[in-house]
Amino acid sequence: MFTLQDYKKGQPRWCPGCGDHFFLASLHKAMAEIGVEPWNTAVISGIGCSRRLPHYMATYGMNTIHGRAAAIATGCKVANPKLAVWQVSGDGDGLAIGGNHFIHANRRNIDLNMILLNNRIYGLTKGQYSPTSPRGFVSKSSPYGTVEDPFRPAELCFGARGHFFARAVATDAPATVEILKAAYNHKGASVCEILQNCVIFNNGTHDSVYTKEGRAKNAIYVEHGKPLIFGENREYGLVQQGFGLKVVKIGEDGVTEADILVHDAHCEDNTLQLKLALMGNGDGMPIALGVIRDVEAPTYDQCVEAQIEEVKAQKKYHNFAELLETNDIWEVK
Repeated sequence: MFTLQDYKKGQPRWCPGCGDHFFLASLHKAMAEIGVEPWNTAVISGIGCSRRLPHYMATYGMNTIHGRAAAIATGCKVANPKLAVWQVSGDGDGLAIGGNHFIHANRRNIDLNMILLNNRIYGLTKGQYSPTSPRGFVSKSSPYGTVEDPFRPAELCFGARGHFFARAVATDAPATVEILKAAYNHKGASVCEILQNCVIFNNGTHDSVYTKEGRAKNAIYVEHGKPLIFGENREYGLVQQGFGLKVVKIGEDGVTEADILVHDAHCEDNTLQLKLALMGNGDGMPIALGVIRDVEAPTYDQCVEAQIEEVKAQKKYHNFAELLETNDIWEVK
């Protein structure tokens, strides 16, 4: 019914090569495939390079203040539950000044599609370290290296009792489109972490998976109900070892495909899902891409709407005229 052209507007003005260009194209394509009308879609952003994104969408949109995208998106969804609401933030906007809103949006399970564009830097304000910058990272605001440990978005999402977490690389359009569609189809708060480079201030931060060849070597695509196999020739797999995960080579030491763990994105216990999500931080494990967690739960906006209807049904009045009639009435002649 719709094409990606129906969702496009304006000429993007990001730095050439910025991951935001790649993501925007994937978002247009995903929305066209989802098929929700542009006039029933809202895109909300905060402050940062990602703030421009609503300007390039032929939908409703709002560019809010720093860190408050989730708060505005929450109000938007609760006021009009029929809208498809997409919230777009960078790692600074979403996890620093907006960190409190991020965890509570997940805890409440508001039906928002929350996009976290993670380039591990403050790009708009010219290169300060962000909440996801690694320890020791040298930047304009940490000339001798940071002395902080970073947030890991998946850990924060899961700790806030989040029910949906997925990850993709900005340059991997097909996989990005798939997780965006899965996020929309999930009813509740969905978090999609998009790994992207800031070509000016933090170029190369995700180089290990930024190319197709890099992903073949250093990433694992997880899919519900499928064995956790990866590698250039799909020769490696993941097995459980104690309370952790271990990489094994299929065909060696008697290991067969039957020994490989099968991904369960719908398991309510997030233990293994979190272990998958945290791989690839210098531990010799592949970075997990795809839908890592997708569990059903009551949503905040549906519960609020149901509560309103329940309370209304118990009241003697259902509109303003009936409210007036519940009090003493004098007729003046």
